[in-house]
Amino acid sequence: MQWKVLEMDQYIQAKEYVDTAIIPLVPIDIKEEVKSTVSMGEFISIISHELEKQFKGRVLLIPSFTYLKSESEEDKTERLNQWIEELQNAGMRHCLLLSSDASWRLSENRLQGDLFWLPTIPLEHLDSVNKRNVIAEQIKQLVPLLTNKWQNR
Repeated sequence: MQWKVLEMDQYIQAKEYVDTAIIPLVPIDIKEEVKSTVSMGEFISIISHELEKQFKGRVLLIPSFTYLKSESEEDKTERLNQWIEELQNAGMRHCLLLSSDASWRLSENRLQGDLFWLPTIPLEHLDSVNKRNVIAEQIKQLVPLLTNKWQNR
């Protein structure tokens, strides 16, 4: 389910079955590497929405966790862990963090959620058919990783 009013009624009714929050991690940097930073966020947002469609009724897609690329590792990790703690206190057993920003891999052992890092695939130059194929391939690779997390907890 998505973070939309119309889907919250459905979430409230099925809350006991929705045990996973998907949190897209989206960087902001307007000074340097603007295009690559935007590309990261756009790619992760698309993947997050597609993953939510795949597991509708089991997952809740949370609004993106945005952070400044210049923000310290400690500050952004602490803020993200506060989000995760809040979600866990509300009944989310799994928090899936999706990012294309390799800097999160440095903090992975301090995160209270499961980080799934995906290299950014620039989609802006692909036609719609190839774009769908690339996204479908990424989802195909993520699905077993996510189902494995569910089975091991």
